[in-house]
Amino acid sequence: MSILIFTVFMKRYTLICFLFLALGCNSGKKEDDSGIMTSSKEKELKDDVEKYPDSVLLRENLIQYYRDNANYDRAISETDKAIIRDSLNPRYFDIKAILHFEDGDTLSSISAFENAARLYPDPVYLISLGTLYAQTRNPMALQVADDLAKLAPMKTEKESLFIKGLYYASINDKKQALAFFEKALVVDFNFMEAYREKALALYDLGNFNESLAVLDKAVRIKNNFEEGYFYRGRVLEKLNRKEEAVESYQRALLFDPAYIEAKDALSRLGIK
Repeated sequence: MSILIFTVFMKRYTLICFLFLALGCNSGKKEDDSGIMTSSKEKELKDDVEKYPDSVLLRENLIQYYRDNANYDRAISETDKAIIRDSLNPRYFDIKAILHFEDGDTLSSISAFENAARLYPDPVYLISLGTLYAQTRNPMALQVADDLAKLAPMKTEKESLFIKGLYYASINDKKQALAFFEKALVVDFNFMEAYREKALALYDLGNFNESLAVLDKAVRIKNNFEEGYFYRGRVLEKLNRKEEAVESYQRALLFDPAYIEAKDALSRLGIK
């Protein structure tokens, strides 16, 4: 499974937006003690943390500020400081895992999710950990999926099946993967990620018409499913149906104007 696919799947597991983020950004610059130019907003947040070091909200505001500005080194550094102060809080490890993942450090992300799940086996942590295990072809994904199913069988059955499907897809056992994606869709026929992965497995097997049928069903159920339209475009290209592929990529962009892969596909096809 690609990083793009996993990122979309992980969208629901992001850091909380805090009240301070609603304030306007102040463009004034000041120099901190290290000689690095810092915005007055950053200084304000750092001063608040220094004044109230036990405030979880204030420290998370600062972490989120760094994250919003793609300053992952500082965001992770602040998260580490929070962990030193409260090493039994699984939320800090969850935050650290997300930051590492967004910064492209999958192994560190896995380690942090492991710590979060060890402290408190929340389904959200287990889903994140299991997904990363699956992405990295780690058979522990299957154990995490089983643990997830036992923890909340009525709430997480589809995610447990989905993680197993992702794992088998990652080790190129597409038929086994398809079986789990289909089971997940029996549990929830609105599970768009399962439609996407089922279609991708069929695509990898060369079953392009079947893949297209799956994506057609997905976009009928959810007509603003931008990923469905994007991958539908890919399949249509394979079937030499260029005009339909262009239309499908354009629909992906209609629902997500920032969809870079759809823009690149259109550019490759000579459409500006």
